Parts: sequence; C-alpha cells; structure tokens
Amino acid sequence: MTAYAIAHIRPETMNEDVLEYIERIQSTMDPFEGRFLVHGKEVEVLEGPFPGTVVVIGFPDIERARAWYASPAYQAVLPLRTDHIAGEVILVEGVPADYDATKTAARLREEAGL
Repeated sequence: MTAYAIAHIRPETMNEDVLEYIERIQSTMDPFEGRFLVHGKEVEVLEGPFPGTVVVIGFPDIERARAWYASPAYQAVLPLRTDHIAGEVILVEGVPADYDATKTAARLREEAGL
C-alpha cells in the first residue's frame, strides 16, 4: 500500500545548505522509488493557522519510506535542512483504492458503543 512522507516546514531564508539539500534529495529517494507529489507549492489555508508549507513524497509502501528516511544517503543530507528549517516530518500509510469512510465510521461507532 502506498505510503507518504509528509513534511510541514517553515523556511525562513534560503541559503547554500538548503539549496544543496534540494539538489541532492532526489538521488536519495530514487533507490526507494520515492517521488515528490507536492513540493515548493503555496498552500491554501482553509481552516486554522498554518505557517509554512508542505512537502509530500510518495513511496510504494511504508517499508521503503522508512528505509529511505533511515538510509545513509538521506541521513547525510538531512542536516542541510534541519540546521536551517524548522518543521515536522511524518510517515503514514495511505488507504486502499476501495476505501469507504462509512465503514470506518461504523467500526468506530461499534468500538465506542455509540
């Protein structure tokens, strides 16, 4: 099942380290079949405060997403970003193509006794 690395970042200023990170990140993702789904786009905030921007990288599965993040290649470039840009990064599995939220609601109702 597809998995995603999602970053909420708050860049302050561009510098050589951040540019080098951007230049090098794709090569760290390639062995794990990672690809950018959202990168460098302005967010349209509809609810609540949301400073910064978002990056979404898709992977074929959660194992490859984890392996990419832990890889020596990515860990070598990671400080180029983290030393200069505040943010949070999460990994999350997607849902199958036939996902139905009403089934999830029914299960949650049953579990909660509602």
